[in-house]
Amino acid sequence: MAQNTRTGDLTSGPMLQKIILFSLPLAASSILQLLFNAADVVVVGRFAGSTALAAVGSNGALINLLVNLFVGLSLGANVVAARCFGAKDDEGVRNTVQTSVTLGLVSGFFLAVVGFFAARVLLELMSCPEDVIGLSTLYLKIYFIGMPMTMLYNFSSALLRAVGDTRRPLFCLAVAGLINVVLNLVFVILFSMSVAGVALATIISQTVSACMVTALLVKEKGPLHLDLGHLGFHAGALGQILRIGLPAGLQSTVFSLSNVVIQSAVNSFGSIVVAGNSAASNLEGFVYTAMNAFAQAAVTFTSQNMGARRYDNLDRVMRNCLLCATVTGLVLGGGASLLGEQLLHFYSSDEVVVTAGLARMHIICTTYLLCGCMDVLASCLRGRGYSVLPMVVSLVGSCLLRLVWIATIFRLFHTTTMLYISYPVSWILTALVHLACLLVVRHKMKIALSVKA
Repeated sequence: MAQNTRTGDLTSGPMLQKIILFSLPLAASSILQLLFNAADVVVVGRFAGSTALAAVGSNGALINLLVNLFVGLSLGANVVAARCFGAKDDEGVRNTVQTSVTLGLVSGFFLAVVGFFAARVLLELMSCPEDVIGLSTLYLKIYFIGMPMTMLYNFSSALLRAVGDTRRPLFCLAVAGLINVVLNLVFVILFSMSVAGVALATIISQTVSACMVTALLVKEKGPLHLDLGHLGFHAGALGQILRIGLPAGLQSTVFSLSNVVIQSAVNSFGSIVVAGNSAASNLEGFVYTAMNAFAQAAVTFTSQNMGARRYDNLDRVMRNCLLCATVTGLVLGGGASLLGEQLLHFYSSDEVVVTAGLARMHIICTTYLLCGCMDVLASCLRGRGYSVLPMVVSLVGSCLLRLVWIATIFRLFHTTTMLYISYPVSWILTALVHLACLLVVRHKMKIALSVKA
């Protein structure tokens, strides 16, 4: 295969070092994406008040619900491209590139239409507080106008990650992040645009990052080259992307559905708790994305090694990614819990809001490593070609459990503490079942290989 100098072989050499070098730019990229939203929340909370803060924060679960199905498809693009790259299948890589970018644009336009026209109805279904629903609707409509560019970035960067390139997408996001922060300050402080200003700043910056990372694919030499004049779907590549990505997207969507239910439960405590929960969730996102970088590394490394038939590397990938995710969760999660009060003051000067945020952080952040382990194990299964299995396990172990928890235990003990405890309980149970499934799959692969030998 004709390889660009920026692509990477993830099938040989010191695996732990390669995983860390792959994951650090990926984590930084994800953190920069979070900074888009963090800049929104901080600027709004500081300069537009707690009502505007609640309006922006209350949209998070709903946005994830609508977007995650298609983000899951971008994971499918990553797995398929990585396998083709590992197997040195140039034609497969080319078809995956053209299909993935086309799928990103189509899904983005679909989300833009749905998000714009259904915004208020969906927020009403979530029991969004009356004092913030107007601002929440405005923010959501503007945010979804930029969805084609958001999806284009997700799919294009997934293709670059598949061949080991995580640094250039980081540079694109760094540029876009600076633009986002500057525009936030200009629109909110100078022009007093409140939530409309931060939403507009977000979609402008996302457009910049999408155009930059897509331009990288256009300039690529070899099979990763994107030909904008020949965008379209290739049946074989599309089928593989859907087979891997659709279950992952459905899992993320149902996860988000359970979070929407939890957000509705949070909304029942009023706008102060909503604001504190929003600020805490934003801070927790930095811990999550740092851990999730190793889950994304797990699926990419596993996929490439499967394509190259380097089955001896699969256990090393799993162990090293679990180690990295656990250490990251312990250090960052524990640190966020200890420094929670100081960190929350960046978002709001209202002590009541800070107290509400701390109630969430002390439970979630101290147990977040369980979520990291859960995601790594699921990624190892997907990289081996099992996408439906982790979806089913996650739906039952996490989503259904949370819904049952809210309908029973939370109804009996109507406190935020009892609501937040549902997260670590679901993480540990789901992680254990993922591990059991992975051990079974590993055993089946060994038997199949011994029969072939």
